[in-house]
Amino acid sequence: MGLGMRRRKFLGLVGSAAAAWPLAARAQQMPVIGILNSRTLDKNGPLVSAFHRGLAENGYSEGRNVVIEYRSADGDYARLPALAAELASRPVDVLVSFGGEPSAVAAKAATSKIPTVSTIGTDPVELGLAASDNRPGGNTTGVNRQDWRRLSGSGCCAN
Repeated sequence: MGLGMRRRKFLGLVGSAAAAWPLAARAQQMPVIGILNSRTLDKNGPLVSAFHRGLAENGYSEGRNVVIEYRSADGDYARLPALAAELASRPVDVLVSFGGEPSAVAAKAATSKIPTVSTIGTDPVELGLAASDNRPGGNTTGVNRQDWRRLSGSGCCAN
């Protein structure tokens, strides 16, 4: 199976984690997930679909028991900081970024309190998303291409 299929399966797992992490603490109200996307939603369609599958596998359905706030920069990366700040100012329980490093960096810059989940292609320490590999600290989690390579050999994300 190609990297694209493994990545989509892994994002389904990320969606599951993003759904479960803050929801336990706020079970009395409908949780809100903010999605920050550097491109249009249709360009990241397979990733967004995998995210929705991960939610569904854990009993969550948009509009039924979870609210999803979407913000897309439509390829204009200069818009990402304002879009991320807008999501961070809303009552979101978790902020998920699609579209690589630009979205992840904007999400981290927008909040130090809301958990953020990102997929990136480079080292999170080099980007300033984590203090170190062993002790990342902060509110950001996710996966990078190095993780995909490691996980693909483990059977976790194989097609």
